[in-house]
This record gives sequence, structure tokens and C-alpha cells, in this order.
Amino acid sequence: MENIIIALIILLIVGLAGVYIYKAKKSGRKCIGCPDSKTCQGNCASCNSCCQGKTEKE
Repeated sequence: MENIIIALIILLIVGLAGVYIYKAKKSGRKCIGCPDSKTCQGNCASCNSCCQGKTEKE
């Protein structure tokens, strides 16, 4: 019984994370979790802290 409860909690967490990502992508966010993601225009030049891995600035 304990294993079922733990599995349900894990599935709930993964499901909620999936819903969050789906809603963020649907609203047009380029960098999920970044505070500047709504102003980011894809090339991440206007982002202060996100998307460092997408483009190399060095």
C-alpha cells in the first residue's frame, strides 16, 4: 500500500510539472523558469540570466 501512495505522489508531481511546461510553452515563453522569458525574443540577447546555453556569447 505504501508503494502505491509513493507512486501516486511521484506521478502527481511529474504530471503537474508537465502541465506547467505545456502552459508556459503555449503562452509563448522561450525560456521556461526565466523571469525574462516573456521579453526574450528567441535569440536571448535581451535576457539577463537565462538561455546562456542556447547561444554562445564568448
